[in-house]
Amino acid sequence: MFTGIIEAQGELVGLRKEGTNVHLDVKAPFTSELQIDQSVAHDGVCLTVVHLDGDVYTVTAIDETLKKTHLGHIEVGHVFNLERCAKVGDRIDGHVVQGHVDTTGTLKAVEEQDGSWIVRIAHPVAQEWITVPKGSIALAGISLTVVDSAPGEFSVAIIPYTWEHTNLHRTPVGAPMNLEFDVMGKYVARLLDAQLSARGVA
Repeated sequence: MFTGIIEAQGELVGLRKEGTNVHLDVKAPFTSELQIDQSVAHDGVCLTVVHLDGDVYTVTAIDETLKKTHLGHIEVGHVFNLERCAKVGDRIDGHVVQGHVDTTGTLKAVEEQDGSWIVRIAHPVAQEWITVPKGSIALAGISLTVVDSAPGEFSVAIIPYTWEHTNLHRTPVGAPMNLEFDVMGKYVARLLDAQLSARGVA
């Protein structure tokens, strides 16, 4: 489990394909504290550490992960938002994030607002209630609060600290971004879909 509070940024320094899998070598400031089999979220994607070498660790993404996230399109030099899994007893300063990306959205627009930024994301999920104003969303692994929501898109507000200490300021308009919708919201959306279908509404 993660909280969506980004701990560090790490650079992709190596990428190797093996069958349908891809091995990712990541240089990070906390590598010396990692152990084999630990989980680390990379732009919101939970991956397991399989190798350690100095300040570089290796994780492996399988074909399913590559298809559902942006990991199938990144190149060496990409900078990840990194978060190690939460410890029992830690404060949850963000929200409950599983590290299981639901889909990729597209960075549609960035609007600077005198010291903060409004970021708008388009996504392919059909349920209009999958995001709600003041609800939670994990965007590239970052726990954020939804400002407004419409079918197929939503916006979030970014404070200067988050802008500077994550890869958001490096992300160009049009880029794919990993999305994990709030787990409670997903359960509610599924229940609503089931009720509407039973009534012949959907």
